[in-house]
Amino acid sequence: MLAIEVGPADVAHTRYAISPLGEAMNALRVAAGKQPAGPLRPWAERIAPRYARLLCETPAVEALTALFRHGDYNADFIHPPPSSPSDDFHVELAAVRATPLHQVRAEIARNLVGLRTLPRHVQQILAAPDVLTRLSDAIEATWHALVEPDWLRLRTVLERDLVHRAGHLAMYGWAAALSDLDPRVGWRSEGTDGVIEVRTGPRDEWERHRLDGKGLLLMPTVFGTLISYVEPPWPYALVYPARGVANLLGQPPPQGGAAALARLVGPHRAQVLRALAVPATTTQLVRQLGLSLGAVGDHLAVLRESGLVTRTRTGRSVRYERTPLGGTLAGD
Repeated sequence: MLAIEVGPADVAHTRYAISPLGEAMNALRVAAGKQPAGPLRPWAERIAPRYARLLCETPAVEALTALFRHGDYNADFIHPPPSSPSDDFHVELAAVRATPLHQVRAEIARNLVGLRTLPRHVQQILAAPDVLTRLSDAIEATWHALVEPDWLRLRTVLERDLVHRAGHLAMYGWAAALSDLDPRVGWRSEGTDGVIEVRTGPRDEWERHRLDGKGLLLMPTVFGTLISYVEPPWPYALVYPARGVANLLGQPPPQGGAAALARLVGPHRAQVLRALAVPATTTQLVRQLGLSLGAVGDHLAVLRESGLVTRTRTGRSVRYERTPLGGTLAGD
């Protein structure tokens, strides 16, 4: 259980970032069965042949997945904290490749403490003189096989979530920004200060930390789950599931309320309405849903005339969002 104390200066110094390399690692966790697929099961089933080829062509991928643990230490060098908001996979990968070998070996040794005995070929890779090169190449191969083909759509979902989160924090404060971050994250106000509470497990003891004006790093993820960082080399950070993931990368056939909504307004208009769980521009919806610009524009016009969505101009952009009625019909 984590208690992160927040002061007035921390809002201004809170940062937001997208990590393509982090998405590659999280996608690999799902593909390898190290993390439940949940709403991304259609994606996991679709890329299963790609993952099988990846394992055959790049044996070090199996060694990489051996380092994935739940509720215990995971080697930091395979996913360093982003140094800037820029979402450039190759910049992040260069940081991995530049890790000193002594650090690589120390982190792998710590990562493996308490694990069952690994297969001999995995042990040989992790003990090899060129282990850093092999694991870095495995990360790059994972990116190209599992994430890069869908990156435009993935990035759109992540960007929309960051805009939503940053706006809520700036306008309404921590309580609003954290309210739908994750059920395990809460906010307790203490005058001008407050505490971010993160329920990391069944223990009752609270491990306390203080931001001291450095702010928090917030990173949405499509494939991952809630992760909290409170020790170096990371700054204080929360990685959290992005909103709008359930309608991404190939949905299962609609059932229940979703099926009724599709019958009421049509399958594509229902798709647009569900995708507006987070406000978006027409271009962002085109990227996410794979529909044409004209089709999305027509669907938005009908939904707007029906009182299900509204639009707001911000600078050169026009963002659409659901009305209360639209949210009720969408069922979330």
